Amino acid sequence: MRLLVLGGTKNLGRHVVEAALGDGHEVTLFNRGLTNPGLFAGVTELVGDRSAPEVLAGGEWDGVVDMSGFLIRDVRLSAAVLRDRVGHYTYMSSIAVYASKLMPGMTESAPLLDWPADAAEDEFTMDSYGPHKVRCEAELEAVFGSRTAAVRSGFVVGPYNPDFGNWGEALATGRPMECAARPDQPIQYVDARDLAAFLLRLTTEALPGPFNVVGPTRTMSDLADAWRSVVPDAAPVDWDPAADRFHLPHDGSNNGTFQLDNSKALAAGLTLRSAESSARDCVAWIKGGNTPPPPPH
Repeated sequence: MRLLVLGGTKNLGRHVVEAALGDGHEVTLFNRGLTNPGLFAGVTELVGDRSAPEVLAGGEWDGVVDMSGFLIRDVRLSAAVLRDRVGHYTYMSSIAVYASKLMPGMTESAPLLDWPADAAEDEFTMDSYGPHKVRCEAELEAVFGSRTAAVRSGFVVGPYNPDFGNWGEALATGRPMECAARPDQPIQYVDARDLAAFLLRLTTEALPGPFNVVGPTRTMSDLADAWRSVVPDAAPVDWDPAADRFHLPHDGSNNGTFQLDNSKALAAGLTLRSAESSARDCVAWIKGGNTPPPPPH
């Protein structure tokens, strides 16, 4: 298939491109050309800004994977250009779309955030991140109907990705893993390679609708034990570090965010590797001379 990837040269995006090329798809990239230009030899790269996507008007693709749609203004512009030029539009959204942070077991039909009265369509802030994602999903559904899918994920781990990278570095260097979250904090994440494969599946099979793409819920202490198990004689976890790595409240007011129902994604073909496998690969990648990018949170 002919696939267009908006972004595609860092973090999760590079895994999407690698998976697509590995499956024999013809890939075109559209980004600003600032991060890892020329990363994928032989892949067509269209250089431009999300706020001016006119260069996309010169092509046609069977599907698009949007990894860089943060502002509703930008997603509206790309949707207008691509409406009649792509078959299926897969959008990388976020678990930040949900209105409740307390309710466990939320499915994709749970209430979403409202648009704040003071938010701007062309300005990104952390407070408006979730509302922007909500409106981007709605905009794409209005334009593409059943030809669009929205992938709602949270923490993404693995090579080239920032989340839990500090744990990988600690294990790779024999230092204690640090965690400022409480040990019984519920947590979910997904390995970048599993997420990339699912994004590609939705696009090539033209599967519609929103999906909670997260792993199973476990406590932070259980997850820490799983990561520590991949190296011999791992140091105990430091549960009270000087730097707050996760910014999760200790009062339980964010518990529901990491107890989402992922059954729809599993039924659609999402496969999840074990926490131990993700940790082992992260440690090996860091020992190979790599450094995780800083977390955006």
